[in-house]
Amino acid sequence: MFSHDRIWAAIDALAERHRLSPSGLARRAGLDPTSFNKSKRLGTDGRLRWPSTESIAKVLDATGTTIDEFIGLQTNGGGLPHGSFPPQPGSIPLLGFAQAGAGGFFDDGGFPAGQGWDVVEFPTSPERKQGVYALEVQGDSMMPLYRDGDMLIVEPGAQVRRGDRVVVRTNGGEVMAKVLHRLTPRSIELLSLNPEHPNRTFDIQEIDWIARIIWASQ
Repeated sequence: MFSHDRIWAAIDALAERHRLSPSGLARRAGLDPTSFNKSKRLGTDGRLRWPSTESIAKVLDATGTTIDEFIGLQTNGGGLPHGSFPPQPGSIPLLGFAQAGAGGFFDDGGFPAGQGWDVVEFPTSPERKQGVYALEVQGDSMMPLYRDGDMLIVEPGAQVRRGDRVVVRTNGGEVMAKVLHRLTPRSIELLSLNPEHPNRTFDIQEIDWIARIIWASQ
């Protein structure tokens, strides 16, 4: 019942119920305004970060919400993370890699937001995780593993480990699919899928978001 995704989704749903942003909810509870930001939900090492019980207690007190109501927001699908698409049975948002480099398509946690998304049928179990979306490969820069037209299903906010295939977006708008080689609080090292393209290393401050690839059409 108490999963990382559901706890944060319940906090986001509680904020929306009171017509607040996650920052506004934190401020009302007397917490640091950044306490519930998307960037605080995943550590720079890829580990999941959970809200403290003290933070949750302060939020419930500030909004007059009971613990049973809060649990209900989790178990009854209290909503997707703030800014992401509403549930669409059997389908998920779809965007091309070239479009993904433009602004306005993602929130600060790498979840889909804004307009201009297409929709594609999700090819696996309907019990998918919240916030997943599809990116369509364009060009041959990811050959031979991924070809032009292949679809990559990615999960933003998921814990990433060495060897995982990931999609990374830089602050400059560059979007790439790579293999995670090393992630530290200061830097990230990525291995190229195409031997004709170089491996990449970035300062962690240069990275907008990273999402794990959980499925790919082949």
